[in-house]
Amino acid sequence: MTQDNSSAPEATLEAPPPPAGSTWAAIRDAIRGTNADYTKIPMRRAVFLLAVPMVLELVLESTFAVVDIFFVAKLGPSAVATVGLTESLLFLLYAVGMGLAMAVTAVVARRIGEGKREEAAVTAVQAILVALLVSVPFALAGIFFAPELLRLMGADAWTLEHGYPYMQWMLGANAVIMLLFVINAIFRGAGDAAIAMRVLWLANGLNIVLCPILIFGLGPIPAMGIEGAAMATVIGRGTGVLYQLWVLFRGGQHIRVAASQVAVHGAIMWNIVRTSLGGMGQMIVAMTSWIFLMRILAGIGSEAVAGATIAIRIMMFTLMPAWGMSNAAATLVGQNLGAGQPDRAEASVWHIGWYNMAFTVVISVLFFFFHEQLMGIFTDDAAVIAVGGEWLRILSYSFFVYGWWMVAVQAFNGAGDTVTPTKINIVFFWLIQIPLSYALAISLGWQQTGVFWAVFVSETSVGLFTLWLFSRGKWKGAKV
Repeated sequence: MTQDNSSAPEATLEAPPPPAGSTWAAIRDAIRGTNADYTKIPMRRAVFLLAVPMVLELVLESTFAVVDIFFVAKLGPSAVATVGLTESLLFLLYAVGMGLAMAVTAVVARRIGEGKREEAAVTAVQAILVALLVSVPFALAGIFFAPELLRLMGADAWTLEHGYPYMQWMLGANAVIMLLFVINAIFRGAGDAAIAMRVLWLANGLNIVLCPILIFGLGPIPAMGIEGAAMATVIGRGTGVLYQLWVLFRGGQHIRVAASQVAVHGAIMWNIVRTSLGGMGQMIVAMTSWIFLMRILAGIGSEAVAGATIAIRIMMFTLMPAWGMSNAAATLVGQNLGAGQPDRAEASVWHIGWYNMAFTVVISVLFFFFHEQLMGIFTDDAAVIAVGGEWLRILSYSFFVYGWWMVAVQAFNGAGDTVTPTKINIVFFWLIQIPLSYALAISLGWQQTGVFWAVFVSETSVGLFTLWLFSRGKWKGAKV
């Protein structure tokens, strides 16, 4: 592919490095954002500048998830189960949004690496239009069919009577979730990770403040129960989207959209959709597998669903730093492939992989020894604590592999090869995880324990296989 660097201003390619040994200066640059060229600066600095804001961004995202379930748990196991069942359907939306975000990060990063910043901005506009179109069917389904969807998922009587407004809000206003995913993917692909971090700080900080107020009431504000949790999420994320759009048109360090670029470009839009199909596919496979697992757990009881829901929130919270580092790998792979430096792209993945493994080993130790104490922070229901604690302990055995899997998958996605992870997920999640979960939980009568061991087997296997496939290097030839 011919490299065109004419559109990249010479004066803005490289940020001056901090003084030697100035850790605080490096942290300051990472949080504030720089105009550094990540294809040219030293590898460790590139990883640091991208990973720090991405880690902080996702830490706050996971903090909200934990805070949200903390307050909802005060309403009882059925309320927690309502969140879990709703999120099992929202995972389909997340699958589409994350798949689209993968494609957007890959395409924007590749254009930035090639020095084509105007094309990157046009790509950003097309990505936003696609996100809005995709959100419509999910909104209609949530607004008009929430009780029916919950009944299909095996919800209990309390959820069907009191919990369905939560789903109406979450699915009905899903456009804010889609846009939050996609516009932050634009910033990450461009290298403006600090902006994406500030967006989620605003959105989730507002969520954390509003969540207890709207759930339990405060002064003249009436208690809205579980519906209040959904309203807080929509208000917080909607505010974050408004801030995203303001910054995108005002201009970040690496990308800015001009008003004249707001138009439909069919070819670019189709390139985004085509590239995103693999990403959507891999996420849909993984998320639908989760839906089946939640359906199995719902048949066991509300305590099983509640325990699994709290455990997954704890896992999300503790693993978000690892996902943040993995997202940095996607940006570095995309930009370095665009700059014609595939070896540097691969080196960035191995660098981040070792960091991730070290981090996830620490998390494994934490989950193994303190699983019940962690669950006890969110509920005093002994049955729920036992279920969630068991899952945390079983999954702790595989986290060191899981950390490598995160980075390897993001390397494929950052290169634009989203099809390979989809094929992998079909085998390991649909053909192994779901049948094995059913066999162990239902056929052998292990109940939720069978589901947890099936997840351990499938996710350990998929991690090892994906890392092996990455090491073969075919992803370096992907075109976007």
